[in-house]
Amino acid sequence: MGGYSPFLQMEHFSGGKERWKTFRHTLFYTTQSVIAGDIPMRGSGILMHITSLPGPYGIGTMGAQAYQFIDFLKAAGQKYWQILPLTPTGYGDSPYQSCSTFAGNHYLIDLDMLVEAGLLERDEIRAYSWGENPNRVDFGLQYQNRLQVLRLAYDRFRDHQALDAFCRENAGWLPDYTLFMALKDRFAGLPWYNWEDNLKHRDPDAIWKARQELSEQIRFYCFVQYLFFCQWQALCSYAHKAGVQIIGDVPIYVPYDSVDVWSDPELFLLDEELTPIEVAGCPPDCFSEEGQLWGNPLYRWERHKKDGYSWWIRRMQGAASRYDGIRIDHFRGFAGYWAVPYGDATARNGQWLPGPGMDFIRALHTALPDVQMIAEDLGLLTPDVHKLRDDSGYPGMKVLSFAFDGGADCEYLPHTYHRNTVCYTGTHDNMPIKQWLAESSPKAVAFALEYAGGTEDPVWSIIRLCLSSVSDLAVVQIQDYLELGAEGRMNFPGTRTGDNWTWRADPQFVSRELAERIWKLTATYGRL
Repeated sequence: MGGYSPFLQMEHFSGGKERWKTFRHTLFYTTQSVIAGDIPMRGSGILMHITSLPGPYGIGTMGAQAYQFIDFLKAAGQKYWQILPLTPTGYGDSPYQSCSTFAGNHYLIDLDMLVEAGLLERDEIRAYSWGENPNRVDFGLQYQNRLQVLRLAYDRFRDHQALDAFCRENAGWLPDYTLFMALKDRFAGLPWYNWEDNLKHRDPDAIWKARQELSEQIRFYCFVQYLFFCQWQALCSYAHKAGVQIIGDVPIYVPYDSVDVWSDPELFLLDEELTPIEVAGCPPDCFSEEGQLWGNPLYRWERHKKDGYSWWIRRMQGAASRYDGIRIDHFRGFAGYWAVPYGDATARNGQWLPGPGMDFIRALHTALPDVQMIAEDLGLLTPDVHKLRDDSGYPGMKVLSFAFDGGADCEYLPHTYHRNTVCYTGTHDNMPIKQWLAESSPKAVAFALEYAGGTEDPVWSIIRLCLSSVSDLAVVQIQDYLELGAEGRMNFPGTRTGDNWTWRADPQFVSRELAERIWKLTATYGRL
């Protein structure tokens, strides 16, 4: 690696007043992509959500450890850092259940950078509890304490000219979001559909009055978003200088209790009382015998089509301004989606309904011709899903965790791939490789090891399969590079376990030796 050190001195990552001055006037959230251009051929990356980074205040943030991880990616020869959605977490602490498709998650704002900027005192942060287990996020404590600490920073904030500029730049989504959050506070966290009827139905006089009465709380939430996007742009700029691009994630659905449904109810399948008629999920599968009942309102696709899918285009433009590439969650839902009667206890009684298909995809292509997309084409794949993915031109996903339970013609085995695909060892919904090897059937494990045919340990043999595949892009979970088992699993689909989304890496999880090992394997298969 030419003597390159993957670890800069700490002062290079922790921000400080000079870096704050550099970025505070640069407003990240525009409708233009950060970087235009195609995903290079033969690339590779690592999947790790920001919340999983180590750090002192109970959750991974956009602070020192994120900059250190970018240095590690560069040292390891990786072109991509893939993350989960950056929007605020919602029900079940899931990043896929957010109250806003546009806002940033304030849990990710780094508090040490605010100390460096003179907005917080370190003793003020330490006065709050952030959890006892450094390997797990305590989302309850984040919910209780994070905004209280950020309010202390707001009380010291003086650069209102920069904040005003940020508000103007984001006028398409920020006013509704900040009012929504302020009303949430007024009604002690109640969902919008349980608010007073005039606010539930967005009576103009009631909305105007609420904006006047809650102006200071609204301003605070504008400040929180300003902090998020300043820090996010700083991190993105650092990544780009290191030659690392960021792949983000856009969930297909939004929750019922979200500003998106509250502000545009006509876009969703609701009745006159704004109650869902049918909700989203997926049928019984290998993850769940009852299916997965997500509960999100379904879209009125005919209404979206009438105005050229403008809401979706704004949503994807927002994502394109944050990320260099976008993974579209549950892509099969655009071909056909599972609709479950509202109020059902499971997803068993759902039915397949047709999605918007290529008409929708063409609208995205026209509006965002240079944005690189990955189609999350997992689940029950029927011919219409394959056709939509192929017609779209988006690369689909090949997950090695699914490869070894079938026969030699299983579509997840690398010898069946073509180049326009993304190969994963596993995703956030899968077991780490080490756990899969320990818990899968002896027949499947024997086939996997025979297929891999490597001389390394079993986990690295599967990693080698991923990187050696013909897929243009290969992505490995950080848990697999760390050879973690069940303790490293990120999510258990279809469950409400308190362990979901909470995994965090050890403080010293990256090392020069690991970077060199990854670099050599990446070089061997032409992915540097």
